[in-house]
Amino acid sequence: MKAEIIAVGSELLTPDHIDTNSLFLTRGLEASGFEVHLKTIVGDSAPDMEAVFRAALGRSQVIISSGGLGPTEDDITRTVVARVLGRPIRTDPDIVAAIRERFASRGYAMPRINERQAEVIEGAEILDNPRGTAPGLWLEAGDSVLALLPGPPREIEPMFESRVLPRLEALGGGRRVAERSFHVVGLTESDVDARVAPVYTRYQPKVSTTILSAPGHISLRTWQWLAPGQGAAELEDLAGQIHGILGDAVFTTTREPLEQVVGGLLRESGRTIAVAESCTAGLLGWRLTRMPGSSAYFRGGVLCYANEAKVDLCGVPGAVLETHGAVSAETAEALAAGVRARFASTIGVSVTGIAGPDGGSEEKPVGLVYVGLADGTRTRHARRILPGDRELVRERAAFMALAALRRFLLDDPP
Repeated sequence: MKAEIIAVGSELLTPDHIDTNSLFLTRGLEASGFEVHLKTIVGDSAPDMEAVFRAALGRSQVIISSGGLGPTEDDITRTVVARVLGRPIRTDPDIVAAIRERFASRGYAMPRINERQAEVIEGAEILDNPRGTAPGLWLEAGDSVLALLPGPPREIEPMFESRVLPRLEALGGGRRVAERSFHVVGLTESDVDARVAPVYTRYQPKVSTTILSAPGHISLRTWQWLAPGQGAAELEDLAGQIHGILGDAVFTTTREPLEQVVGGLLRESGRTIAVAESCTAGLLGWRLTRMPGSSAYFRGGVLCYANEAKVDLCGVPGAVLETHGAVSAETAEALAAGVRARFASTIGVSVTGIAGPDGGSEEKPVGLVYVGLADGTRTRHARRILPGDRELVRERAAFMALAALRRFLLDDPP
C-alpha cells in the first residue's frame, strides 16, 4: 500500500524554509499501514504541480498534499487538482459564512479574497479546520484517495489526526508498521554500527534498520511491517539485543529530548542545577528550562563571555585564567564550582569554548569545547573538538553539556 506526500510552496524550495509536515505525516501513514515511497516538494507553478499530481495518481494509493489552500493568487492547489481530475469547482456558501464568522470573532471584516478558501472540488468531502480559515478536502479518484491539507503545522496536524487518520486506518486493512528507536550519546555513527551490525543483519529483510547521525547524538531505528494479527516477535528480539549491546549509551527509546531525560533524573533525585555559559551564550539554560516543571531543579545561570565576568560572577581565580586561559579544563571546572556556589545549587555546569570562526590556534583550535561539572564532592570536565560552523558548534556544545550532566548524574545515583 503505497503512499505519497506532496509539499506545495515555492518557499520550500528556498534555503530559508524546511518542509517539516512530511515528517509528521509519514508517522501517521506508517501507523495506518501505508508505506511512504515518495515525497515531493513543488513550487507554486501550475504546470509543475499538475505534472506532480498526475504522476502521483498513477503510482500511489494515498496522496497527501500540504499547502496551497490559502487565499492568495499563488494558492492554486485546489485549481490544479480539479483540472487533473477533470472536475468543476464550486464555492460553498456555508464555508464562506464560517470564514466570515471567524474573522468577525476577532474583530475583522473578511477580505473578499478569502472566498477562494471556500472553493470545493466536485465530489470532495470537506475537512473542517478548527485552527485556520482553509478547510481541507478528501477526494476519491479511481484506485487512489487524495487529502488536500493546509500548510501551517498548527493547522495540518489536528486536521490530519482527527479527520484523515481514521479514514486511513480503515483503508489500511489492519496492516501496520511496528518500530523501536534508540537515541545514543557518547558513540559515533560508525561505533554504533560496528557494535550492532552483526546482530541486525541477521534479521534482514524481515526487520529493517537505519542509523543516522544528528547534532550531538546518533539515532538508530529498526522497524517491521506486520500483517493483520501478526506479532512483532523478531522486532522485539532484535530491539532487546540492541539495547543490551548499547547499554546506557541509549538515553531514550521514546524520543524524549535529552534535556527532558536530564530533567527527569534531576527531579527524581531532588537535585538542582545552575549553569555558567561562555560560548553557548544561554543555549544550555534555554534547553533545560524549555521543559515544563524545570523550575523544580533549575536555579539560574550566568552568561560570562568576558574574563572579568568569569571572575566577578563565578569566582574563577584570576591565576587560573592567566595560567590556563578561558578555554581550558581548569577554567571549566572553576566555573562549575563557582556558579554552583553562587546559586546554592546541588550541581554546577559550565561550558567554555571557541565557537569560531576566529579565535582558534594550533593549540586550541576552533571547535574546542570544555564542559565542567561540580557538586561539592566531585569536580570533572569533558573535552571535545566539535565540527561545524559557529552555530553548529554552539548547538553541539549545549548538547555535549547535557550529555556530560546525564553521565554525571548516572555515575552518582541518589
